[in-house]
Amino acid sequence: MHFHTDHSDGKVTVHDVIRKAKRMGVGVAITDHNVISGSLQASETRKGTFIVPGIEISAADGPHILVYFNSPSDLKDYYHNHIEKHKRKSPWLATYLNTERIVDASDGYDCLVIAAHPYGYLLFNKGLQKCIDCEYLPMDLLKRFDGVEVISGGMTRSLNFKAMQLATKEGKCFTGGTDGHLLSDLGNVVTCANAEDPESFLEMVRSRRNVVVGLEKTSLSKIATGTVVMIKHSRYFFPAMRIHYEQNAPRLRHYLGRTKRPEKPSGPE
Repeated sequence: MHFHTDHSDGKVTVHDVIRKAKRMGVGVAITDHNVISGSLQASETRKGTFIVPGIEISAADGPHILVYFNSPSDLKDYYHNHIEKHKRKSPWLATYLNTERIVDASDGYDCLVIAAHPYGYLLFNKGLQKCIDCEYLPMDLLKRFDGVEVISGGMTRSLNFKAMQLATKEGKCFTGGTDGHLLSDLGNVVTCANAEDPESFLEMVRSRRNVVVGLEKTSLSKIATGTVVMIKHSRYFFPAMRIHYEQNAPRLRHYLGRTKRPEKPSGPE
C-alpha cells in the first residue's frame, strides 16, 4: 500500500513491480510522490495483479499524505484538478499545498486519506502526528484523516507501535506499507482484507475489517533506500535545499521560542 517506482524517487520499473507482485500473490498500490503516471501505468498493464490507485502527496508544511481511490479515473481527476499545478521545481520533495489544502481537495471524492509514517522521518517533518506533537500543526488536523499508516517499513518498531496506539486511541482505520523504493522491499508489509476490487478493499479498510502484517527494513536496507533517494533527488539540489529550509524553519522558531528566557523584572524585589 506504499510503493515508489522510477516515476518518482524509486529505482524500480512498474513492469518489474507488477511481475514480482504477481509472482508473490500480492496486490500493490504504487504511490509515487506527487505524480500518478506510475499508478496509471500499473492499472493499465496489471496482468491480473490487484492494483489500488494511489498517490503520496508531500505537503508544503511537511507531512506525507497517502490518498487511495476506487478507480484510476478518480485518481486522475483529483490529481489534474488539485495537485499537478502545485508541483515545485523539486517535484517529489514537496508541493506548494499545505496539509489542510490537500485534505480539503479530497473532500469531493470517494477516497481514503491516510497519514503516512505519522512519527517520521528522523529530523524531517514528514509525519503528521510528529508535526502536531511538536506544535507545528494544529491538534485537530488528524480528525480530517480517515486513517494512519501503522506499519511503515522505513520506521522503527517502536514508532510503528506508537502509530498503532494512535490509530486505536483516535478510532482511525489503518494501513501498512513498506515505503518501498527497491524491488526487494515489495511484499514485506501487507494490508490484508477479504475483497476482490479496489472499492470493496478500501471499504474494508475504512471500516477496520482488515489486518496489517509485516516487518520493518533492516539497517542495511534503509541505507540502500537512502542512497537511492539521495541520488534521485540530487538533480534538484538547490530547489530541495530551499524546501528543506522552509519545512524546518518552524522547528527552529519553536526551539528558539522554548529556550528564550523571560527577562528578569527590574526594580526592588
